[in-house]
Amino acid sequence: MEKTEIGIAAVNRESVAYLLNILLADEHVLYIKTRNYHWNVRGMHFQSLHKFFEGQYEELADLIDDIAERIRSLGHYAVAAMKDYVNITRLLETNHTDGDAQKMLQNLLVDHETIIRILRDDMIQETGKYKDAGTGDFITGVMEKHEKMAWMIRAYME
Repeated sequence: MEKTEIGIAAVNRESVAYLLNILLADEHVLYIKTRNYHWNVRGMHFQSLHKFFEGQYEELADLIDDIAERIRSLGHYAVAAMKDYVNITRLLETNHTDGDAQKMLQNLLVDHETIIRILRDDMIQETGKYKDAGTGDFITGVMEKHEKMAWMIRAYME
């Protein structure tokens, strides 16, 4: 932890950084899963899904960077090892599902919706318990991006 004087108690910044590092792990697992599906999708919608998954993992890559930078702005270090991500994530890894596009879409939808529910709870803790309105606002933005990605997946599945 670095010396950071931003009007948030050190213990609160540590707790918020901990929550953000778990989110960072979740985002990495979802990123890898989406990348996996991009590479391995098959079927008559291959081209459109291949491109769709690419757009989604690019959006996740931006979120990952933003989350890591938010952790650093709080004076803490971002977790950056795959073994650590796997140990703290709240999501499940999956294989290529034999290229089954419907299973892929369903798995991604479940993950986005899981993250959305988690973020709603985290936001309450960050703004209330830990007195960090900046991170609460940041998390609202992350949640909105996941809501949009989930909506796009639902629309694709119909």
